[in-house]
Amino acid sequence: MIFIVVLLSLINYQMEKYSINTIRHTLAHVMAYAVKQMFPETKFGIGPVIEDGFYYDFDTEHSFSDKDFAEIEKRMRKIIADKLPVEHLFMPVDEAIFVFKKNKQKYKAEILEEIKRGERPAEAEEDLNKEKNGQISFYKIGEFIDLCKGPHVSNTGDLPEDGFKLSRVAGAYWHGSEKNPQLQRIYALAFETKKELTDYETMLEEAKKRDHRKLGKELELFTIIDEIGPGLPLFYPKGTILRRIVENFITEVQEKRGYTPIWIPHITKSELYKISGHLDKYDAMYPPMKLKDEADYYLKPMNCPHFMMLYKSLQHSYRELPIRFVCTTTNYRYEKSGELSGLTRVRSLTQDDCHVFAAPEQVESEIELMLDMVEEVYNVFGFKDFWVRISTHDPKNREKYIGDPKIWEKSEAVLTNVIKKRGWKYDIGIGEAAFYGPKLDFIFKDVIGRQWQLSTIQLDMNLPERFDLEYATQDNTKARPIVIHRAILGSTERFLGILIEHFAGAFPLWLAPVQVAILPISDKQNDFANKVLKSLTEAGIRAEANTLNETLGRKIRDAELKKIPYLAVIGDKEIVANAIAVRQRGKGDIGQIKLEKFIEQLQEEISSKK
Repeated sequence: MIFIVVLLSLINYQMEKYSINTIRHTLAHVMAYAVKQMFPETKFGIGPVIEDGFYYDFDTEHSFSDKDFAEIEKRMRKIIADKLPVEHLFMPVDEAIFVFKKNKQKYKAEILEEIKRGERPAEAEEDLNKEKNGQISFYKIGEFIDLCKGPHVSNTGDLPEDGFKLSRVAGAYWHGSEKNPQLQRIYALAFETKKELTDYETMLEEAKKRDHRKLGKELELFTIIDEIGPGLPLFYPKGTILRRIVENFITEVQEKRGYTPIWIPHITKSELYKISGHLDKYDAMYPPMKLKDEADYYLKPMNCPHFMMLYKSLQHSYRELPIRFVCTTTNYRYEKSGELSGLTRVRSLTQDDCHVFAAPEQVESEIELMLDMVEEVYNVFGFKDFWVRISTHDPKNREKYIGDPKIWEKSEAVLTNVIKKRGWKYDIGIGEAAFYGPKLDFIFKDVIGRQWQLSTIQLDMNLPERFDLEYATQDNTKARPIVIHRAILGSTERFLGILIEHFAGAFPLWLAPVQVAILPISDKQNDFANKVLKSLTEAGIRAEANTLNETLGRKIRDAELKKIPYLAVIGDKEIVANAIAVRQRGKGDIGQIKLEKFIEQLQEEISSKK
């Protein structure tokens, strides 16, 4: 009995010994070893862990395709079954450069030379090791040795044989620059068990059906047109109605809590971004507009400096604080074309932006008010499962940020304390702060389990200093306000993309661009159908009547494909009864209802935002 208990304990220890990232990291090396066995001349790039697995970059004359996956996976499983030791080695940097150059591994040699010079390629941050006592860290599996800081499992037998699967091949420029060679990047999914892998693949299949880019076209919500430009979405009438409903709801939530609207232009002089620090620290700004006999102008990538100047243009007293300025406005960011994706990554993004100018003693209560709004809004939209990332500065990389380190420590402590007080789940994201201050990032889980970063609250004690903002205190001296930046949706476009996928385009009644489709059986009922349309419209219900010369079956099928919540079918009996035969999405026929009663039920459902 004691032997069984000890054995079970050892098994449990083995299962819990390694984190999923350690497993994924080691599997990346195993995949690279398998590729080396197949194509010995391959030159290796980097192979970091990603959200659902890992990838590795290869430079080889062989052109990889899905057909290669079975053989690579077979070799990976053989390496795992052989239970090879994963050896941790160290080597002086100059010796390592010599060895990798001798083995014709130019990318590894280049990384080593960058380490020697104190440089770091950004995309390899997780895969780079650091000099330790003049030595460089390596890991060796069989005949494959890789430059890596670890950690890894101690033996390939510790890896799951059935928890991974190669998923796709893509091109990737070395160091992310088009000036460099293009490598082949093989992606893989990796989990601790086969069940987790299968569940994830099921989720991916469901995600394909919910893809907002596909649904956006089918439901006539938005489009992106080459002649206008990548990352610049245009919204059809139905999509425009949807975004207006969402933005109006946010406006309603804010203004009933004392937030006041402002408006700002979309361009500004370069001097504004010199003061704010964006010209030095922010790398997604469009090039300046060069105007004859004038200063350079920029499209605004964010709104903070405009808010600061608007506050500064008037004198303020402690009696006015907090001042809560809000503005739903579009920003323009030069995102790389390869990173653009439908509505979730765009170049023109609209923010429900807010800046609160507060006295120090008001900061905590203002953040509490914002947390109330975040919770209310996402409950209504059905995002009830979330956690908070407290994004702090990286003390080892101070040059990325502006301001006094003591101010940073104080700001981060305030944000941490307010989340702890709420009892919400949180994690610390070191190095995830904005360059001017720490922030709270809210990570929400959608209906199929994917996580999205949406709302953000940023505490800023630096920009008020840079813009020389003041207010008169009670004893008639001058003091600096503290600024709290906040966006509940994050960006309207990104939120809408996530919302489309969350509901798979089948929006609840209050959000649906078309709430009722009126379907006369034949032309004889068209006049009554138009009367029903008029009654619904006057009652504030979004409806449309299909009076085309088509069969009822075709009309019903088209309306269901558009995911309209209610269908109002009209025949001779309905005209006599001044009623409609109702079909509800997901339920089918629910019977004949008097028109007045139907309107009353719809209004109640809309107001409840169920």
